[in-house]
Amino acid sequence: MSAWISMISDENASPDLRAALEVARTPHGTVDNVMRVHSHRPNTMHGHCVLYRAALHDPANTLPTWLQEVISSYVSVLNECDYSYANHWKNAAHLINDAERASEIEAAIATRSPEAAFNGAELALLRYAEKLTVTPGLMEESDVSALREEGLDDGQILEANQIICYFNYVNRSLNGLGVTTAGDIVGFYSE
Repeated sequence: MSAWISMISDENASPDLRAALEVARTPHGTVDNVMRVHSHRPNTMHGHCVLYRAALHDPANTLPTWLQEVISSYVSVLNECDYSYANHWKNAAHLINDAERASEIEAAIATRSPEAAFNGAELALLRYAEKLTVTPGLMEESDVSALREEGLDDGQILEANQIICYFNYVNRSLNGLGVTTAGDIVGFYSE
């Protein structure tokens, strides 16, 4: 079983679900469990898919894609979400394209010590991600000002904010429904 609730197969899908499944298909041609778990409510599958692609895979984003995936992975570590971590760390490592650097980064985020692998704007983004994830009620304007002081513009700050918020949403959805990667193709990129 890949979730604690049932998931409807393509063969048993209603017309609305079939349409949502087509939108949710990966580049591999499959529908990952993160989306299929919405099969009883195609409208939330569709909304989730649109939000995911807007937050993480929008061509207008200017933060480096590898860094977007590292932020995603770090939020998933903080939330203890194995599903998102498995997928997005694999993506990050692929995009970093340097096994030694990827190993250094993975160790730093796994131990919740991003300062061991980052500095400057990248470290500031990961610290922002941690505070927003772990203690959202303590956020202050100075948290955003610190990002600007590291050279990030308001569009980049918004990009990071939306990635962090999206992963907090999806991590809770996945953990709350017991979704696993069983049967999924892990990672966005073909090897």
